[in-house]
Amino acid sequence: MMVEKPETLEQALPKRKTSAEIRVLESAELFRGSNEIAIRHDGAVYRLKITRQRKLILNK
Repeated sequence: MMVEKPETLEQALPKRKTSAEIRVLESAELFRGSNEIAIRHDGAVYRLKITRQRKLILNK
């Protein structure tokens, strides 16, 4: 089964929200030259990593 990638931000966003309602951050701003960051959410710490293939992986 083929999955088409959205070409624009509007196509990627859920239909119930508009791009004006969702903050968009550049990954370069978050990572600041690193390839891994920690995100604390609801008492748990998650790791967001950039892989060698330039994809994002989120682990708890």
